Formats: sequence, structure tokens, C-alpha cells
Amino acid sequence: MSRKKRHWLWNILIVLTLIACVFAFILHYKNWHKVEEGRLKILSGIYYQNIPLTEMDSIQWVDKIPELERSNGFSWMEKEKGVFKDSLTQTKVYVFVDDLRQQKIRLVHNDSLKMFINFKDSLQTQSLFNFIDAGLQEKLEKIK
Repeated sequence: MSRKKRHWLWNILIVLTLIACVFAFILHYKNWHKVEEGRLKILSGIYYQNIPLTEMDSIQWVDKIPELERSNGFSWMEKEKGVFKDSLTQTKVYVFVDDLRQQKIRLVHNDSLKMFINFKDSLQTQSLFNFIDAGLQEKLEKIK
């Protein structure tokens, strides 16, 4: 029995596909965030938010995310990421949740846009909450 040799192009295509899958997994594995120049930047795979700290209206802790319809994104085990639609108000909700079992930050900006975020590490989530909350308190004191 003679075996037919596979064309080299198929081998390269298989390797490139595997590399792309690993790269996509690494990008979606966790939420990447940074605060610079007065803006909160959050990246998780193809989902990205760039929010000026001055446009944040409220921040609070929530245990559960309300009932949402997925526009695009994914839910897998304890992770949930993407753009969802609030089933009551029909508004966009951005979700960057690494662990559904932990508390999440509910952030409202531009008067009505909501975002839920947490990290695998609860201390990192707490640190982000404290930073944003301090900024909002400072903003309120300037208004008074």
C-alpha cells in the first residue's frame, strides 16, 4: 500500500490555523485594562472600550448580571464577554466578566451606557473599583 503525500500548502494552512486559534484564546483569556490620560481602556479579544473618566456617571457592586440577550460575544463556563442587549430597556450593555461567581462592577457612563466588568483576581477588581470611585467622589466635590 502506497500512501499519498499531502501537499505542503495544506500543512502550512493547518499550522497557521492552529496559531490563529491559540492567539484568539490568549486575547480572550482575560480582560486587559489600563488607565491613562484620563481614560479607562478595556480590551478583551475583539471587544474594546475607551471611556473618559469624566463621562462616568455611577459605579456600584453587583452580585448578578441582569437578564441580557446576546448581540455578539460569548458565554463559556464562568466567563462572559461581548455586547449584550438589556431585555428591559433594549440598550447596549458591554460585558467583560472573567468570573461570574465573583462580584462585578456595574459602570454607567454617558448617562445610559452600562458596562459590567470583573477580573479573575478579586483584588484587581477591588483596586479598579476604588480608583474609579475616588475619581467620581472628586468629580462630585468639584460640582458642589
